[in-house]
Amino acid sequence: MYNYLLYLAYLNKKLEGFFNEQSEYIVCKKGCSKCCQNGKYPFSQIEFRFIMLGYSKLSAEIQEQISQKVKKIQAEKLNSNSINFVYECPFLINNECCVYDFRGIICRSFGLMSINTKGNSKIPFCAFEGLNYSNVLNPETKIISQEKFEKSGCKNEPLAFNVGYEFLTSENIEKNFKITFGDKKPLIDWFDLS
Repeated sequence: MYNYLLYLAYLNKKLEGFFNEQSEYIVCKKGCSKCCQNGKYPFSQIEFRFIMLGYSKLSAEIQEQISQKVKKIQAEKLNSNSINFVYECPFLINNECCVYDFRGIICRSFGLMSINTKGNSKIPFCAFEGLNYSNVLNPETKIISQEKFEKSGCKNEPLAFNVGYEFLTSENIEKNFKITFGDKKPLIDWFDLS
């Protein structure tokens, strides 16, 4: 776990720099939980162990709320025919992450434009809801508008960073930080409440 903590410290510093550089486009703030309300939340085995460490520090009351949410989500997933089942993160309590310091990698990087595995820019979905990057987004073409950027008065260009989940949990990261992420699956699939 020690090397994973070193990796998180490194990642947090890099992400903080990216978020600061893009601050003219970022509207994330405490209480805005759009990213936690509708997702799949990919988590690796080590990330799940770490978030459960945060869970163990919560009050019994909050733990029970999370357990009930997990049971409800699992039942909904079981009854869903969708292969793209999305849900609210079970750790979202009163529109705030109750394990924020222990959150997953996807949670730390969400909100920035990222570069996907094909090398294309990926705009965070919240841009289409009037949030991050919406001030330079052309909603008709679903791409960043050079014209809107020029009219915005923003100093820094809107940029995409190599912060996709696949990259941030890649074999190169494992090798460089001497960690093993382990299996990866949606957060809800890690819970065994039987």
